[in-house]
Amino acid sequence: MSVSRRGFLISGAAPVAASLGGAAPNPSAGQLRSDHDSSLPDWGPYTNRYIGVSHIADRRRGVRFDLAIFPGYYRRKVTLPNARWESDYHPWEATADLTHYSFRHQLEWKDRVYCQASYTRMDEQSRLVRCECVNNTGRHQNLVVNYIASLVYPFKQYEVVLPSGGVWLDSLDYRTLQFATPRPQDNLTYDGLFRGEALDEEFTGHSGVGKAFGKDGGDRIEYTLELQQEIPDAALMLRYRIPGGTALDVTLAPLVQGVVRLEGDGGFRTTTVGCGRLAAGHHQFQLVSQGGAPMDFDGVVIAPRSAIDRTLFRPRQQDVHPEKLEPGSRPNSLLIKYKGIGHWYGIAWNHPRSQVRQYLCDDLDTLFRYRVQDHVATMLRGPGEGHFTNVFLRPIPIRPRSTEVVSGMVCNGSRGDVERMLADFPAGAASLEQRFEAGRRNRVVVSGREQGRHYEFSQQRLAVCSLTNVQYPVYIRRHFIRDTTPGKFWTTLYSWDAGFTGLGLLELDLNRSLDLLNAYLTPPGDPHAAFILHGTPLPVQIYQFHEIWNRTGSRELLRYFYPRLRQYHQFLAGRLGSSSTRRLKSQLLQTWDYFYNTGWDDYPPQVYMHEHKLEKRMAPPVTTAHAIRAAKVLSMMAAELGEDSDIQTYASDIKTWTESLQKYSWDESSGYFGYVDHDGAGKPVGILRHESGQNFNMGACGVYPFFAGICTPDQEARLLAHMMSEKQLWTRIGMTTVSRSAAYYRPDGYWNGAVWFPHQWFFWKAMLDLGYGEQAEKVACTALDVWREEADDSYGSFEHFMVDSGRGAGWHHFTSLSAPVLSWYASYYRAGMLTTGFDAHAVSYRFEDDNRRLTARIQFNGAPGRESVVLCSMRDGGDYRAAVDGSTAPARRTGPGALEVRIASGPGVRQLLVTRA
Repeated sequence: MSVSRRGFLISGAAPVAASLGGAAPNPSAGQLRSDHDSSLPDWGPYTNRYIGVSHIADRRRGVRFDLAIFPGYYRRKVTLPNARWESDYHPWEATADLTHYSFRHQLEWKDRVYCQASYTRMDEQSRLVRCECVNNTGRHQNLVVNYIASLVYPFKQYEVVLPSGGVWLDSLDYRTLQFATPRPQDNLTYDGLFRGEALDEEFTGHSGVGKAFGKDGGDRIEYTLELQQEIPDAALMLRYRIPGGTALDVTLAPLVQGVVRLEGDGGFRTTTVGCGRLAAGHHQFQLVSQGGAPMDFDGVVIAPRSAIDRTLFRPRQQDVHPEKLEPGSRPNSLLIKYKGIGHWYGIAWNHPRSQVRQYLCDDLDTLFRYRVQDHVATMLRGPGEGHFTNVFLRPIPIRPRSTEVVSGMVCNGSRGDVERMLADFPAGAASLEQRFEAGRRNRVVVSGREQGRHYEFSQQRLAVCSLTNVQYPVYIRRHFIRDTTPGKFWTTLYSWDAGFTGLGLLELDLNRSLDLLNAYLTPPGDPHAAFILHGTPLPVQIYQFHEIWNRTGSRELLRYFYPRLRQYHQFLAGRLGSSSTRRLKSQLLQTWDYFYNTGWDDYPPQVYMHEHKLEKRMAPPVTTAHAIRAAKVLSMMAAELGEDSDIQTYASDIKTWTESLQKYSWDESSGYFGYVDHDGAGKPVGILRHESGQNFNMGACGVYPFFAGICTPDQEARLLAHMMSEKQLWTRIGMTTVSRSAAYYRPDGYWNGAVWFPHQWFFWKAMLDLGYGEQAEKVACTALDVWREEADDSYGSFEHFMVDSGRGAGWHHFTSLSAPVLSWYASYYRAGMLTTGFDAHAVSYRFEDDNRRLTARIQFNGAPGRESVVLCSMRDGGDYRAAVDGSTAPARRTGPGALEVRIASGPGVRQLLVTRA
């Protein structure tokens, strides 16, 4: 078997190919969406409430239908799988496209009694719901399965009811919005919002213009109003909110003559003014503030003067109670219709003993447990206005050490469609089992060489979490999307987390990785945001695409993504629009105007800086180091595309930033780079020191210039020693965030005193660049061991690990910043993998003879006179030899069995050949 990089599929044992989920051999940029949404199906694990299967009920309004599974013991304990905290379920298996996935609900730990609930595509409108109830004990068990159906709205909002002939112009339907005083966020809004956009349940549609618009005189918005027909005597009603006791004058020329005064009482109000005759067609006007008070601006109504007072603004009804709940077209089935939702839902089940109940409450966490002994009531009431439909399947007797399967279906469509699907749902188990097995055939199965078998279970836990941590609805730019989040706890976008999730997904499915990368980028020239930002502004998406480019070699993808990634970098480099990152005279970068941290929440100098309000003065080395590394990566892409002027700009910036870090940030006494303090004029005045006199940056941030590859030999040696010394950053479970020799180290912090993986991945790649293969192996293999020990024991997928105990902590189904574990396993244990550092691009490569032979052309862009390490993961057994440009190259077999080849890293293309010795 021979497999090329262009084909992306990596050869090896059968499960390895399956693990890539059928990624497209030739991925096309034309398949990528332009709305930041995913290409996943409408049915999937999208809830953040009770885990199960969800359906996008109304895409425009972000409404979601959920069907959860609550398994338990008959008339005893029932487990409620609340996705917002640990609740005894674990993501278990999934296909990359989520047409099949399952969760294991533990009733008696560890796997003694459990229910494995799986959700498998039958067609676009229906999913097979299969509950495999397993009793591994020596006693009989009586179990139950509850189907729990509900409707979920994203948030409260107002709506406008217009009079006859009226037109609504939403405040966000502007052509341009300009603040009189430019803001750093003008071209990098948070969460992908429009410039000036604010969210509030009293806005019509939940969003409008806010963010202190109007406070400064000259704040202006330009609109185009389109009228289908003439209004002989028109009036304009403006809906707004300004603080009580204040007033704001605005102009609306040329639509309205003169100044309009807006009085404030702290709530939303309306003001109406005449417009005279308005002809049919387009009308341009500007709303310009005269300054003095911030305004939340909802929009304007244009209507005949005689009718405009009939305009009504009211809370939009969001009725989650079914308007119809009826038996279906076959026994053991149910029809559900919700008000305002254009289609019906249907549920069918094959267990012979069942009861349909309704819970009237906002959540089930207390009421469901409290009423578990109630065998009679079918209408159970608790606090709140919510609604849950419960199909109660009971009891399900299971003999010792045996299994019972309970199957059902959920579907959507017109009433006729749903009744047909319910009627056609098979009563026999055999055909359903065939559908189930066919649906799970392409599930992700992480597998590699024999040496890594003991890691496979723990890798599987992280892989399935990475695939299933998808949520809907997530709001962006006036619509709702499916987003792959760090965990169900987070219902927002997360930028650097998404980059790492994308790196992990690349080991599982190329299309999922591309989807997520594309979601966080914006087209060149986007007026609102140079990229989608939430959280730490580190350019992980640039490194993610570098990996994708190495795997695919696609010039089409490069042409599509490079302009977007260049824009991303230009903003962080202080070269685009409203960016404030480069305002210091030292030319060192800072991103405090965009987020409070640079990759670690409780990092000591960062905490001190905020406590003492020194943000305007401080430049951490990590930000500039990433800008240097990103510029180097982009320079390779620019060279491929012939973007010579970009290359010159990158080279100039790299030189400037390197000189600044060396001149202002290096601290000879500690051997770390420091936070650089500046005076009021932006001039550097020294590094930030702790009250003990120590450099305040004796931690991961202080070694980041190593990652950028800009250190002197002495600096490089000292920083590497810090990373690998147990007196400094190294621990028995990996690299921690703050040196244990620092006066400000503490063992109980979130990052301070914990081991995380994202920064270790950056340093690992840099170690490959700089030729430190054994140290890179130690970083990767230590992390794999730590992850395995925890996941094998708890089935958890955690954020970080505590230094003192080595145990996992934080969110229990976390992916994103823990995703490097997938990359490390693939690089060292999955045959058919070629891994380089950042200073290299695999122009082409091909594994042949069942991964016993590798030919590759690799473009290097590193320092002359240095050697880089390239990892070649070959097939098990036997010795291998390597040749570069026809000459024997130094090669070392790593502990995991991958071959480590040393290659000159100076600029140029090298020909690599690896064969059996």
